[in-house]
Amino acid sequence: MKRVFGSWVGPVHVALTLFGLPYSVCSGGTCPGKSISTGVSSLCAASPSIMSTFLHTNARSPVYPGSDTRRFPVPDDKVSWEIDWPEYSPVTYTAPSVAAKPVWADPEIDSFSPRFNALDGSVDRSSHEGDYRTQDQRPLNPLGRTGVSGRGLLGRWGPNHAADPIVSRWKTDEAGQRVSHTASKLPMLQFVSIKRKDCGEWAIPGGMVDPGERVSLTLQREFSEEALNSLETANRAELHQRITQLFNSPGLQVYKGYVDDPRNTDNAWMETVAVNFHDESGDSVSSLPLEAGDDAGQVSWIDVDSAQPLYASHSHFLKKVAKERHAHW
Repeated sequence: MKRVFGSWVGPVHVALTLFGLPYSVCSGGTCPGKSISTGVSSLCAASPSIMSTFLHTNARSPVYPGSDTRRFPVPDDKVSWEIDWPEYSPVTYTAPSVAAKPVWADPEIDSFSPRFNALDGSVDRSSHEGDYRTQDQRPLNPLGRTGVSGRGLLGRWGPNHAADPIVSRWKTDEAGQRVSHTASKLPMLQFVSIKRKDCGEWAIPGGMVDPGERVSLTLQREFSEEALNSLETANRAELHQRITQLFNSPGLQVYKGYVDDPRNTDNAWMETVAVNFHDESGDSVSSLPLEAGDDAGQVSWIDVDSAQPLYASHSHFLKKVAKERHAHW
């Protein structure tokens, strides 16, 4: 875990992932990425990304999201690039929205010369997982085969960097007392979640990393826009002050690494930094009457519970938040 203070920086722009296409500002794919450097010490001994010790499964889902493209089946024992598999013949797929050459996407690999495993101009092509391999001038997914080559819905060859703000509070009853789970006897957390329109799953409202802004300010702005969407003008000033208070408080970095995302391919994949902003006292955002924005199916406070199905690797992030806060999971 890393304690990330209100001044933690990394030039970024975060757009909420609130609808069927990957991100609200950059419809249909991802935006130019730059990874986040917090510059703070860890609360525990440094260790490799937990995600790298597992086989990715969402990235091998039978049908690539947003399309009729079926992946080449990859069994568990053939995922690793270290396993020789001459018969492997992945389907090549790049979504039309990416192939249309929007400003946030790379060109085709044979038309430019990216610097992989490095800062390539303003685009950070280094991975939180360490150096990755390349083959035929294409980067290889550090967790192995996916059954699809190309970029799919992702704009960047190689890592596509994101940030996930986990805004949490304690679950309380009508008297304002913390609610404990009947089985674990531990207090329960709730977090702000959006219901994705593309798959109907609850998710952390995250977004892509882009040069230009401090991550704390950007996360606050995007969260504010969504949370204040349908509120009366008279309430906005007070609620904006509460949100500012929360995002100026210490944040807790709970994850940094590869994301087992269904949009991943052999040559393009999602990575993220997940940060928890917790309303410990309940006087900043806990009373927000959340409403869904135009891009969201629903926005709501959701219980942090292992029984709650969540999008991609988000359950992994919430489990770490619950453990750090000594809460029910």
